[in-house]
Amino acid sequence: MSVKSSLFNFTVTDRFLKYVTIDTQSDPGSVTIPSSEKQKDLGRLLVTELQTIGITDAHLDEFGYLYATIPSNVGKSVPVICFCSHMDTAPDCSGTGVKPLIHKNYQGDDIILPDDPSQIIRMAEHPDLKNQFGNDIVTASGTTLLGADNKAGVAEIMDACYQLVNHPEIKHGTIKILFTPDEEIGRGVDHVDINKLGAYACYTMDGESAGNMENETFSADGAKLIIKGVSSHPGFAKGKMESAIKIAGQIIAALPFELSPEGTDRMQGFVHPVGVEGHVETASIDFIIRDFDDAKLVEQADVIRKVAGAVLKSFPSSSYELQVKPQYRNMKSVLDKHPQIVEYGMEAIKRAGLDAKLCSIRGGTDGSRLSFMGLPTPNIFAGEHAFHGKHEWVSVQDMQKAVETILHLCMVWEERS
Repeated sequence: MSVKSSLFNFTVTDRFLKYVTIDTQSDPGSVTIPSSEKQKDLGRLLVTELQTIGITDAHLDEFGYLYATIPSNVGKSVPVICFCSHMDTAPDCSGTGVKPLIHKNYQGDDIILPDDPSQIIRMAEHPDLKNQFGNDIVTASGTTLLGADNKAGVAEIMDACYQLVNHPEIKHGTIKILFTPDEEIGRGVDHVDINKLGAYACYTMDGESAGNMENETFSADGAKLIIKGVSSHPGFAKGKMESAIKIAGQIIAALPFELSPEGTDRMQGFVHPVGVEGHVETASIDFIIRDFDDAKLVEQADVIRKVAGAVLKSFPSSSYELQVKPQYRNMKSVLDKHPQIVEYGMEAIKRAGLDAKLCSIRGGTDGSRLSFMGLPTPNIFAGEHAFHGKHEWVSVQDMQKAVETILHLCMVWEERS
């Protein structure tokens, strides 16, 4: 069977417009699971919608993970596949009071966001808008992020579930659905029950441009540089005080620009300070370290040590300690062992009428860690752009193509089993 847009009454846009109004920001400072209880608000709504569709086992567990199953509708054995998106939005920009707007029939003009007219989405700054002429662009109103990362993916999977249940002529094996909390703060699969999924392969719907599929992510470490200075009464500090705060500032300023996020692109990694805390006696800098090559993570941590050591030469009574912890690894090493998982995804994108492009992502997805947990998981486009900021946007037509891609992917696995 060939899936065509004309065959379906897409629900993805209505679902997306509803989901983005629910505040689901994760909280990196929280120790609870999930990090913010409000993420469960969306999870409970999704469970109700899935059960209404007819997916009776849909449920939300104590950790805020949603699981659901669409049973096979064929007699032969087909590997179980899973589709996954995350429900949380990034803590970098407000997700409270999101007001989604649809800008119909985009023709290349600047998109001025009405609640803050200084927020303008320009084609020159968002090159993928060149592919959106005639499409309907969804944005927020100017004071919040939109939440397309990753509620576009959630809405696409939900619409695909609706279509699969209502179109039994689409032949497929058992399909598992997984929606996760806390992906944006690196905890998205901490409590996933892999055995409950029982899947052979998984696909996250969390990518950017229509037609793109990603089989390679950054490898990632987190690092904390702890600086121990010398405190003294400021009235009597001459020749005694060595302020840990000032030392931290000098270390940050001395980091090489060519190893910063703003100074790198494509396959280049970076060292990025993301947080500073401190007092005169003790200060700390939190870093994220990223590269596609695991070995270079070690080299980049050494850069931090060298910079810190050089700065501290001027502060002989002070010292530092660097703590490095692994976060996730490049999923390509796992996916290369299961080439058909990526091959079938590329075929599904082509069948949806798109130019399929295999890409690397300068970031990570839940799939990075799922792959190393025994569930190989490449990433398929969701159509989301300008993540984590007020200029975030997605097009209605790209979301519909993502739904078609999911349906085609289900059929490809059935056909080739």
